[in-house]
Amino acid sequence: MIKIIQTKHWINQAVTKNFALGCKSQIINVNKYFYDKNDIIATYGILRGTGEILQKATKYYYIDHGYFGSSKRSFNKDGKTILHNLDGYFRIVQNNLIHSGLGNFDDKRLKLFNIKFKIVRKSGEFIILSEPSKYISNFFKLTDWTNNTIRALQKYTDRKIFTHSKNSEIPLDKLLQHAWAFVSFQSTAGFKAMINGVPAHFTHDNLKNINSIENIESGLIDYQIFNNLAYGQWTMEEMKNGEMMGYL
Repeated sequence: MIKIIQTKHWINQAVTKNFALGCKSQIINVNKYFYDKNDIIATYGILRGTGEILQKATKYYYIDHGYFGSSKRSFNKDGKTILHNLDGYFRIVQNNLIHSGLGNFDDKRLKLFNIKFKIVRKSGEFIILSEPSKYISNFFKLTDWTNNTIRALQKYTDRKIFTHSKNSEIPLDKLLQHAWAFVSFQSTAGFKAMINGVPAHFTHDNLKNINSIENIESGLIDYQIFNNLAYGQWTMEEMKNGEMMGYL
């Protein structure tokens, strides 16, 4: 049985409640859970004690905002997410925080999103470097990621590099109109970039198969990735009904 770890945060409580109903598992308060290496756990987010548990765990399901079609959200000055509703999709990932994009799923579920993919860009003025939040940096123990990544990029390109974060004044949508590539550690905004015709490159080991720093001048967009991701994210109602269970 999966042990569902719940915090006092309202989003975590809503998501874990529906996930627990769908997989018929017990909910345990984060402060009352004692880690056992044999446990299979599931939780939403990496704050309020869940991150420390996930760092120890070897068998877990991680739940967070979807890759596309997610609930409307904004960010405060600290980079924390402010969710305005729970109507969107939430990703569920086994033993990682983000899906690798690998798989061979059909496009049946993807069609539900009615995504309008833009043609792949043929030119671009700069590379967008998306900085990880302090929470992601702390969780993955990233040290000086931005400067290290800039130095790595400069080995393979002489294009301008535009750093961007959740609190940047210029919206990502506007930058993507003139971008050659999008680079991040593991930001789901990379999939938004690909939808907009801009190849995404990642430094997270689980995502380098999509595009890495080394091929910054020859990045591709594999649309099969979106078929696979569509089967890795679910609505609250789908979680509650257990529809996701056959795909975990």
